[in-house]
Amino acid sequence: MAERFDDLTVDVLIVGSGPLGCTFARKLYEKGRSIFMIDAGAKLSQIPGWHLKNSFLYQRNVNEFTGVVESHLHKLSVPQNHSVVPTLDPGALQVDETKPYITNNANPEQNPHFNLPGASATYCVGGMATHWTACTPREHPSERTDLITDEQWDGLYQAAEKLLNTNQNMFDDTKIHEFGGGAPDGVTHFIRNHLVRDTLRSTYPDLNEEETIPQYLPLAGVRRKDAPEFITWSGADTVLGEELLIALETPNKIGGQFQLKEMWQCRELVYEGTNRGTQNVRYAIVRDLLNKKYYRIYAHTIIIAAGAVLTPQILFNSRIRPPALGHYLCQQPKAFCQVVLLQSLVDSIQDNTEWQKIVEKYQRVHPNDPIPIPLSDPSPQCWIPVSDNRPWHCQVQRDAFSYGGVGASVDTRLIVDLRWFGKMEPRFENYVDFSSKVDNKDTFGMPQPTFHVKLSDDEGAAAHKMMGDMLVAAKSLGGFLPGAEPSFQQPGKSLHITGTCRMGKSEQDSVVDGHSKVWGFENLYLGSCGVIPTGTACNPTLTAMAMAIHACEQIPAGN
Repeated sequence: MAERFDDLTVDVLIVGSGPLGCTFARKLYEKGRSIFMIDAGAKLSQIPGWHLKNSFLYQRNVNEFTGVVESHLHKLSVPQNHSVVPTLDPGALQVDETKPYITNNANPEQNPHFNLPGASATYCVGGMATHWTACTPREHPSERTDLITDEQWDGLYQAAEKLLNTNQNMFDDTKIHEFGGGAPDGVTHFIRNHLVRDTLRSTYPDLNEEETIPQYLPLAGVRRKDAPEFITWSGADTVLGEELLIALETPNKIGGQFQLKEMWQCRELVYEGTNRGTQNVRYAIVRDLLNKKYYRIYAHTIIIAAGAVLTPQILFNSRIRPPALGHYLCQQPKAFCQVVLLQSLVDSIQDNTEWQKIVEKYQRVHPNDPIPIPLSDPSPQCWIPVSDNRPWHCQVQRDAFSYGGVGASVDTRLIVDLRWFGKMEPRFENYVDFSSKVDNKDTFGMPQPTFHVKLSDDEGAAAHKMMGDMLVAAKSLGGFLPGAEPSFQQPGKSLHITGTCRMGKSEQDSVVDGHSKVWGFENLYLGSCGVIPTGTACNPTLTAMAMAIHACEQIPAGN
């Protein structure tokens, strides 16, 4: 039966409410455009897109946040499992799993040898910025595309950092009075941050330039001025800014300057030719998921900002399929371990004259605590940047991820997480495609993604070398926490996929031009880490936001 549609007409339609969609919303709103934003996920907080780690509970115990992150990651491609369960009650129904019937959204087209089993999407207002680490470094110059000049990059990065409140001051006790900084509970010396950073510096004496030396992570957030023990971590709401959040509180009717619809899913774009030899998107077919209503949303400008996999999925379902769509996929091999701080490092705390008064004050209140680290001491947040001779990004910190949770019996003041991120080079043969079979759909009824990704021999050798480097750092800091010994995480687990709708100079090897506009279209733009056309080892969000700002410079202003 044909679906019945209600028609809406808007100025700018943005599909996706993560940091990239919100960057387009903020910048185009500032140019006088009216914004209509939709997201297939639900709103999880009173403030749309708010970082959930801002909750009191997770500020007090970040380890509790691990389950939150894990619960919000939706696996993108899960191969069918044909293994037998020999211990099943013989009287129970036993299904022949070798037959093609699909259950639990398993993907029969996925070869497990070329899958990215860790690759996931987050369906909610705010996207992954509701639970991300907020680590927002700039790409090393060797990783950046030359489609944007060095001078442009610097300005674009500054603008993106301003939107996110990115700084290196929250965990630097010499920057307490600078933007983002503060003294939690009056503490003016951050013991573990100094301890970890200085240990890394002594371990890597050759890394002594400003761009290469072990330093504090660039993070998106600020310590609260009224209560600096709490951090306001940046989410999509931060990118939107106060003015757009206030606009959301106005009556929710068509014609407002900014509206946001949760659980509205964009399924397809319908377009037509122009007399200029190009295409123009007339409307998007959108489904209100809970109310089972369909809309045709007519818009002057369309932005698809649904992530590195779901953005090309929408294009594929719209029969917009340039040769590069889904191809040139890059992901980051990731090594991980956790260590318990060395006894010698912990003993050195009491020998430090700057820290003695802090430790003595703490021990007077907690005389039975054997660890000379105040409970209010900020967790370590350190970084070794990518450099010419070290093509991997290194995070040495204590934070919550979808893995690496620490048992309740472990004192997390002694735990340090090490995460080393490598990179791949873009190659056409690494790609994600989408099923054309009517019975192979994802949970949302869209064509099922299937990955075809493999490291080259050189990339495998580089990952092995990267692991060796992580072991050097780990040995200098502590002994391995049982159960968290060095290992490589599942491919895709970094959640940093790039290249799937890449920027380029030609529609033969890219999906969008130098301003993120889809080749051959007049009014269709993409905002995604998938637009990044180069291999990168660092967290890609800041770079993708810089490219979104670059795109907004070309999009016309409102009347």
